Amino acid sequence: MTMVVLAAAVLTTEGAVARGETRQAAAAVTEPVPAPPAAVTPVAVAATAEPTCMRVKGAEACVGPDGSDRPGIWIEDTRNDKLHAVVEYHLNEYLGTKYVIHNLGGKGEIRGNREIGRTVTFRAAVYEGNHRVRVGRWKTVRNLTKYPVKRDTRVTPAGARARSKLCTYTGGGASLCFHERGTYVFACDTRADEYQARAEYFVAGDPTARYEIHQLAGLNTCGKAEHGDQTISMFRASVYNGTHRVATRQYKYN
Repeated sequence: MTMVVLAAAVLTTEGAVARGETRQAAAAVTEPVPAPPAAVTPVAVAATAEPTCMRVKGAEACVGPDGSDRPGIWIEDTRNDKLHAVVEYHLNEYLGTKYVIHNLGGKGEIRGNREIGRTVTFRAAVYEGNHRVRVGRWKTVRNLTKYPVKRDTRVTPAGARARSKLCTYTGGGASLCFHERGTYVFACDTRADEYQARAEYFVAGDPTARYEIHQLAGLNTCGKAEHGDQTISMFRASVYNGTHRVATRQYKYN
């Protein structure tokens, strides 16, 4: 994806809310959630080990321990084409929140996040725009970092607002809140329907890496991502039905 395409995506107000039938508060998640016992190969990694990597054609995703050249989780674009590399991951064996990093920088570029949990389940993928073209197998690694991100799954939308500096919302039931003292971001589902809340944002003024939090656990739940001392530069909340975006707001600048 080129910088021109990204700029257009940032500056354009996307479609209005597509309203769906009301569901019960405990409705099932529509986006498929991976099942680690069937698809994940656990790997214990010592603090001095090399990164553990997963590859598909055009992308290499790696999780590195504190002592490696690239600690945390990162994604490299390995092919010169119109597609871009993506890493999808879950933290601390909790499947109600999925994290995604889109590397929009082109071949040879690497993007990622150092803040990971004690357990990371991840896979590499290749996207064309918002459409996933190829995806690899899930892999789990454990005990990589001395100070892992803790599991924080009981935050409500009200709690996220109280802990945050700034929030934005969609009419379709999603909110994004963040604080920049040890930057963290919340994506919250605020409506009982079949749709999922999603936070989409950029950090440290870099327009070539889009971060996402997909909140899959349903009504009044929030997913949390941490970004150390990097600040949020652009952000929006969206609502999805699986992979189809049904509501969003224009990107805001921080």
